[in-house]
Amino acid sequence: MKLRVVLKSFNKEAMNLASEELKGLCTKTDSVFGGLVAVPSRIKKYCVLRSPHVDKDSREHFELRLHKRFLDIKTNSPLVLDTLLKLELPSGVACSLKIIEEK
Repeated sequence: MKLRVVLKSFNKEAMNLASEELKGLCTKTDSVFGGLVAVPSRIKKYCVLRSPHVDKDSREHFELRLHKRFLDIKTNSPLVLDTLLKLELPSGVACSLKIIEEK
């Protein structure tokens, strides 16, 4: 069975903690994992007027960075899937799990 775990977060440190937990879980369960692939982060930039009335030249700039990584896991045991579903990741990290190939 081949699984793909996709992690998304706005916080890079929380993403690193979650990826280390996933690597540790893979080594404990004796499953083979492909390298952790870091997808380029998406940056959304916003420009907002500071004052709604007079000063058009005075603006504030904000940016929002979305970090994304994925990990492929090959295993023969269905228990790995159960442990992945029950794994608690740091707050602020979204995780999705897809079964790519099933034998």
